[in-house]
Formats: sequence, C-alpha cells, structure tokens
Amino acid sequence: MKVFVTGASGHIGQLVTAELVGAGHEVVGLARSEEGAQRVAAQGGSPIVGTMDDTAHVAELAAAADGVVNLAFKHDFGDFGAALAADRALILAIGDALADSGKPFFAASGTMMLAGSTAPGEIGTEDTVVDASTAANPRAVTEQLLLGLSGRGIRTAALRFAPTVHGPTDLHGFIPTLIEAARAAGGFGYVGDGANRWPAVHNVDAAHLIRLALEKDDLPAGIPLHFAADEGIPFREIAEAIGRGAGVPVESVSAEVAAERYGFIGAFIGVDNPTSSAKTRELLSWTPSHPGLLEDLALDGTYFTR
Repeated sequence: MKVFVTGASGHIGQLVTAELVGAGHEVVGLARSEEGAQRVAAQGGSPIVGTMDDTAHVAELAAAADGVVNLAFKHDFGDFGAALAADRALILAIGDALADSGKPFFAASGTMMLAGSTAPGEIGTEDTVVDASTAANPRAVTEQLLLGLSGRGIRTAALRFAPTVHGPTDLHGFIPTLIEAARAAGGFGYVGDGANRWPAVHNVDAAHLIRLALEKDDLPAGIPLHFAADEGIPFREIAEAIGRGAGVPVESVSAEVAAERYGFIGAFIGVDNPTSSAKTRELLSWTPSHPGLLEDLALDGTYFTR
C-alpha cells in the first residue's frame, strides 16, 4: 500500500512512517522543512517538503496514494482560529481528491472533545455523540467534516488521540509543555482534589494502531478510533509525577489560577476526560504493550533530561 502521511516528521508521524515501512508499505511523507524531510527519510519514507496550506499540492499527493493519514496541524495558539480554518480547508481538499475512491482517509482528532458531550463522571466511548457546540475542543467541527466525507465514498476515521501521547519522540506534546510550565512557575498544580482523569497512550502503540486500521479492508467508514491505553489517570498523579521529575512542589489550585499560571494548557488541567478504547481494541485486535504514562514519566528521568 502507498500511504500519504502529512505531519510525517512529527513525533507521531515519524513513528507511523517507521511502522508502515517496517510492514512493507510505501510512505510518502509531507514535511515542512529540510530537517523534517531528513527525519522522514531516516524512517524509510519518501519525503516531500511542503506545507498544509498548499492544499492543491496536498490534494494531488493524496489522490496518488492508496490511503491518507493526516497528522498535520498548526499548533499556533496565538491564532488558533486560523489554525482551525487551515485544518478544515485541508480536510475538505483531501476529501475532494478522494471522493468516490473507497480509499481510507484518517485524520488526527482528540479525546478531549468528548468532555462536554458526556455526563459528569461518565467514560467516553467510540459511540459517544460529540456535540460540536459544547465540546471542550473546537476541533470537533473538523472531526464532523471528516466523518461526513464517508457519504462521499471515502473510508474515513477520526483518530482520537489522548491528550498525552507520550514516548521517545514526544518533545513538544502536552507532557513536555506541562513540564515546561511547572519549571517556569517554580511549582505545579492540579485543580481541586485532582481527581479528574486524563487518558494516555504511548506513541509507538499509537503508530501500530494506525497501521492496523489502514490494513483492515472492512473498517467501517465514518467512525472514531480511540487511542487510549490508560483509560483515565487522576490528574493529581500526573502532577505529582511531574513535580518529582522537575523537582518542584505540587499543590491544589483553582481553575482560574491554573489558566493564569500555566499558559494555554492551564485551561485543560481540570478537564475530566476518561476514555474507553474497548471497541477500538476489539475491532482491530489492538493490545497496547508499551509503558503507561506514569511509568514513562518515571523511566530513567527521560522526560526531564531532554
């Protein structure tokens, strides 16, 4: 299979490239820079230097492939509206290129959008109906666009990643950002009693799941897949692990203080986002085998020496 991967040089994308190439597939990977292209090539992929803004070029590359995995996103929280607009424009361009092809088209989404669509304490599942008007993550609208493309003869799937996709290539994700915020503030906090839960998945397990989905010819169209190995870790435990690793004190803070003290990510610290991946595991015979988040944070201090 020839697979076109956007964001192929990122911390998930480069592992997806390696996973697919290792299984005998061909990968064409979009990277924003020559440095990124070198990372794609190092994993055995064929790099293309370009950006997600060049939707015509991306559409051509998508049309020439047997399947598409869209992992690109502008993580610019200074102009998040523009980032969302670019995300939606890319989804629609790829959708036009793949219409009536029956090809798989998967795109990154997140479990955080389940918050606001579940009752307090309820565990989100693949069957949870996300209301884009109340979802915690505004990318829910993009997910709706993606899944709606299944009506145009495309085998779409939303890759709902846990907020903590952790592992060896995670240099700029939520966990490094939380650690940076803790160090900058000289301490770290959890909201209230810290009992709110976050799911997590190791990025190597995530890459393996994407390959399993691409290889499943009868994968139902228009579904979400849940990338959650840890169903829900109390955030207090995550905060305490970060405090130990960063050598800073940990305390309970209000939601307002968290948002003010820890930057954009502070607004998410109090979100309760327990997420089941039971149906995804059963559908694709996926069994995560790599360390969980708390184990990864304690593993040789890796996250705190990068």
